Amino acid sequence: MDKISLLNKKAEEALKGGGTKRIEAQHKKGKLTARERLQILLDEGSFEEIGMFVTHRSRDFGMENEIYMGDGVVTGYGTINGRLVYVYSQDFTVFGGSLSETHAEKICKIMDLAIQNGAPVIGLNDSGGARIQEGVVSLGGYADIFHRNVKSSGVIPQLSAIMGPCAGGAVYSPAITDFVLMVEHTSYMFVTGPNVVKTVTHENVTSEELGGAHTHASRSGVTHFACANELECIEQLKKLLSYMPQNCEEDAPVYAYEMGDEVRTKLNDIIPANPNQPYDIKEVIEEVTDEGSFLEVHKDYAENIVVGFARIAGRSIGIVANQPASLAGVLDINASKKGARFTRFCDAFNIPLLVLVDVPGFLPGTDQEWNGIITNGAKLLYALSEATVPKITVITRKAYGGAYDVMNSKHIGADMNFAWPTAEIAVMGAKGAAEIIFKKEIADAEDHEGKLKEKENEYLEKFANPYGAAARGFIDEVILPEQTRAKLIKAYKMLEQKVVVNPKRKHGNIPL
Repeated sequence: MDKISLLNKKAEEALKGGGTKRIEAQHKKGKLTARERLQILLDEGSFEEIGMFVTHRSRDFGMENEIYMGDGVVTGYGTINGRLVYVYSQDFTVFGGSLSETHAEKICKIMDLAIQNGAPVIGLNDSGGARIQEGVVSLGGYADIFHRNVKSSGVIPQLSAIMGPCAGGAVYSPAITDFVLMVEHTSYMFVTGPNVVKTVTHENVTSEELGGAHTHASRSGVTHFACANELECIEQLKKLLSYMPQNCEEDAPVYAYEMGDEVRTKLNDIIPANPNQPYDIKEVIEEVTDEGSFLEVHKDYAENIVVGFARIAGRSIGIVANQPASLAGVLDINASKKGARFTRFCDAFNIPLLVLVDVPGFLPGTDQEWNGIITNGAKLLYALSEATVPKITVITRKAYGGAYDVMNSKHIGADMNFAWPTAEIAVMGAKGAAEIIFKKEIADAEDHEGKLKEKENEYLEKFANPYGAAARGFIDEVILPEQTRAKLIKAYKMLEQKVVVNPKRKHGNIPL
């Protein structure tokens, strides 16, 4: 056989993965193969493979008789909408996508190239876990990957798509990355599987219940996106990337935008007359951002806070917003963690922040206190205070108590703070405040309810408005709701060249 024919034969062998039967089995499960996924993810003809002919080195348990080109992972680089990305796609048809020493080396090589060249890494995970036949070298391979995940954090975007099993030590690489996407019904993540859970805790639970996409999207918050199928997952990856820069030294892509009438009159009627009546903050987001640009993150987790990406006048921004339609927009443990994590991603990658405030305070109760609302609430405070990107706040209605401080107040470094005329900035709600301040007067009155109502109105008139804060400069401008978008466009333009020089330190110590 001549050398050209040998090369072609080996390449053909590599493209077959684990063979036709295993590829068919993959398709029957409703799953694409590792190469098919990359074909859809990357621009046509852009993929350049690295390590196609790598094979494992194991000689135990008969492994020397079972050799596959590529060793269960396809690695390389290509472009998405013309932008360089590095990718690895685990091949379940080869040893169940299990991670061997060489499999890990291929992934590490890609990650090293990504950090050296300042481009995002995308991992398509579909693996049964560590290759048991290789013992500790397989475990060492995982640790090598984790170490690179940590080194890359905040330097280049790291995205993980879970497209099959991801169990045991394998889960910790996606957990360190910036965003995790899962496919409903065909992917799952857990540290210990249903069989171990049953043995140890006597709980009967399925893989889907324990670690499926819906579970992690709504209960644990491990995944940011639960996708109906693999095609939707891949499209979501592409969309996510469009809001991000290549690395921490660059800005996100700017899309063409032509200024027009930026007045949004619908916003004038969005706040209900009754201050206790809910409304959907997403309607505000849709009105102040470019049409169709809002991409919500963590949609089904901690729904009392909304986070996501959008564009204003073609430029990427990150949004953190209280949601009055869920738990009255109160801050709790999960909402604080969700907001903090998203804030830190935006700050790491030069994405300006918009904070929309309608918050009655922190959620009271033993459950919250005993599970650490103090430490967890401080995470959001720390993240917003630490962020040096342009930060703008709009108070739409309530900003009560410590939650006013936490939600990007002027005091923790917000650049511009706007308030609508409906804003109520106070230590607490009028009823509670009146009961404390005027306790004796109410008790001495013949009509307790009438006196309470009178004092409640007195407190409302004095404090439940934005003008006291504006008089002290804590609010830069009280604006008509319809002006919000136009004000934001000008303010972000003004803040484009913002520079903050922090004291020298190794790193801060966020309350984890």
